Amino acid sequence: MYKTLHKKQGSVTVQLRFARSSVTFCAKRDSSYRGTFAYFSYPRTPGHEFSAEIVEIDENDRGLKPGMVVVCNPYFNCGECYSCKHGLVNACMSNQTMGVQREGAFSEYITMPLERIYDGKGLEPMVLAIIEPLCISYHGVKRAGVKGGDKVLIVGAGTIGILAAVAAKQKGAEVYITDVSRVKLDYAREFGVDGVVLADGPEAYERAVKEITGGNGFDVTMEAVGLPSTFQNCIDAAAFGGRMVLIGVGKENLDFNFTMIQKKELNVFGSRNALKPDFLELIDLVKEGKIPLKKIITDVYKFDQAPRAFQELNENAGRMLKVMIDFT
Repeated sequence: MYKTLHKKQGSVTVQLRFARSSVTFCAKRDSSYRGTFAYFSYPRTPGHEFSAEIVEIDENDRGLKPGMVVVCNPYFNCGECYSCKHGLVNACMSNQTMGVQREGAFSEYITMPLERIYDGKGLEPMVLAIIEPLCISYHGVKRAGVKGGDKVLIVGAGTIGILAAVAAKQKGAEVYITDVSRVKLDYAREFGVDGVVLADGPEAYERAVKEITGGNGFDVTMEAVGLPSTFQNCIDAAAFGGRMVLIGVGKENLDFNFTMIQKKELNVFGSRNALKPDFLELIDLVKEGKIPLKKIITDVYKFDQAPRAFQELNENAGRMLKVMIDFT
């Protein structure tokens, strides 16, 4: 039922609770499985979306005690590079994310530095395990400066895309989401988006953008797939003077009419990882019942079914979103 963490100097020992599962994976983990994720190195123990129960901890000024279920920040920064010294620790030039460039949480024992552990405030482990991917989306929404009255298009109805839509709705925006999967778009409707666009061809996509925006384009477009074609979709759908945010990660190069960025005077932002305030703000929002995180979970597997879980997600990416591994 539990995973335990060993104690090291400056770290706490936590016991990871996998009652109904507290380790998750989705498209990013699947792309690591298939060898298509740009940042992944092998061999690697995966797992950066998780919650944990503290079983041993030194006295501290953060109120963290044994028995508390917590969420952890998995992005390790060097503290010495140009980015870190300017406060951009999420964009550390030597970033090592758990389960990507360093060992992750899919193991019985791990340790976490004290400053990377945040009180889960009584939320159940299953929900807390989804705080990290929500932070990725939320950070992108904040990068775009999404505000009430904005028309926002999310390109990609996977976990990150749907959570970006949820985060943008929290800011008061009018939010639409597009994908090639009708199943995922139907699922996205359950999260209160204002509309969906089935991207079954360039002409249909262009027509939908014009109809929704009156030909003006979207104030904000967010790329949550990581493909050249979806990046292009965001550029094309953005309004003149609009904002475009890239969250998706891919290995392919993009060949496009970059002058459109100049012509539209677009503000193009990259969005990488998340920051401590993102975690703390979202824990509070979820605690207040403002974000229905549990609905994002589509499949749960027992630990001994993990190989099957990866295989089935790889084969059914069009219908599966957040997948969890149950360690009970």
